[in-house]
Amino acid sequence: MQILVVGASGLLGGNVTSVALDRNETVVTAYHSEDPGFDCPSHQIDITSSAAVDDLVIEVDPDAIVNCAAMTDVDGCETDREQAYAVNADGAEHVAWAADSVDAALVHTSTDYVFSGEETDRYPETAEPAPKQVYGESKLAGERHVRETHPDPLITRLSFVYGRSLPDGSISGFPAWVLEKARKGDEIPLFTDQRVSPSYAKPTVKTLLDLLEADQKGTFNIASRSCVTPYEFGELVVKQAEFEDATLTESSMNDIDRDAERPQYTCLDTTAIEAALDRPQSTLAEDLADLL
Repeated sequence: MQILVVGASGLLGGNVTSVALDRNETVVTAYHSEDPGFDCPSHQIDITSSAAVDDLVIEVDPDAIVNCAAMTDVDGCETDREQAYAVNADGAEHVAWAADSVDAALVHTSTDYVFSGEETDRYPETAEPAPKQVYGESKLAGERHVRETHPDPLITRLSFVYGRSLPDGSISGFPAWVLEKARKGDEIPLFTDQRVSPSYAKPTVKTLLDLLEADQKGTFNIASRSCVTPYEFGELVVKQAEFEDATLTESSMNDIDRDAERPQYTCLDTTAIEAALDRPQSTLAEDLADLL
């Protein structure tokens, strides 16, 4: 299978590229600013340009496209709504249209931030989206554009993504911030009033590619089975990394003044993905043991 990975310089796209290459797939990467540096053909692209996307997809003529490109700076999206929609909504539509034009399968990556966070039970794929900030609104618009444009897309919703950036192997996301604080001996303030089900990049993209290979369609949550606060997440990180003297303190989401509101509870129900692939999702503790 020839796979075009859009957004390959990001954490998720780099992991998709690495795992696909390990599986001996033919991979072509597309990036916005910095070539990710994999041993495969690579192209710079601006997905807000429909003509640029069309030209690349026609040139590559892939069997499948995995779109990991997104504007993920939540506060940045809030202050630049136009750019957020250009990338997360219009860009998603451009990729979907181009994929359909060459009869390519499409995997589109989305987020738990399409939900309001006002529930207290895990969100299944069928829950009604109600984003509370521009980032979630633009990603939800992207999902809808993809469904309207491509006949059979696979849409994956992820949560609190972290892992190793590839190909360099550096740790990215929440654990990287906690570990840096711990190394410096700084106090580590962590929320106790937010709950998430973190998505570890490596198994997440393996699951995503397994769904693609199994020709699955529709929407799936891909996250750990754990539903934790950032404080609990941080506790597991420092324990696994053996920072016994790390100073974790309890804090609240209200302690920080940010441009964009964050949802308080976005734990994802993984029943559907476990049934589709006939295996359980890993726990956060298992994922951190692999990461660290």
